[in-house]
Amino acid sequence: MKLKSLGKSTNYDFSYNPEILEAFCNKHSRDYFIRLHCPEFTTLCPITKQPDFATLKISYIPDKKIVESKSLKLYLFSFRNHGSFHEDCVNVILDDLVVLLKPKYLEVLGEFVSRGGISINPFVNYGKPNSPYQEMAQYRLLNYNLPSKIAK
Repeated sequence: MKLKSLGKSTNYDFSYNPEILEAFCNKHSRDYFIRLHCPEFTTLCPITKQPDFATLKISYIPDKKIVESKSLKLYLFSFRNHGSFHEDCVNVILDDLVVLLKPKYLEVLGEFVSRGGISINPFVNYGKPNSPYQEMAQYRLLNYNLPSKIAK
């Protein structure tokens, strides 16, 4: 599989572009998590055109493919001048990564910086249909914001 971005000079796309994303083969058949942390995600409010800043947290259990990190960085950068609500951003990112990777499980959390006194932190996930990962996704979603049972 030939990668187009890695090791090449960088051309930045300033408009949303899912075709930037690339993947390579996963060499391991066991289940394991890959966690990606993007503390400098930006997008534009579709109404005011003011910038919105967030930390994105992407976690997934790969199947056959792994996202190439430079292409992911460039893809996330492509949201910079894209007008989209916070909830839409995380859903679009999840959908694009599911199409690219066909993972067993994937989740995206957007921790957006407060604007106007309110911060918005949308969470979305996906589990491979008709598998234990679909049940895992349902459980994670339904229990996402429940208080911890760990005593303080």
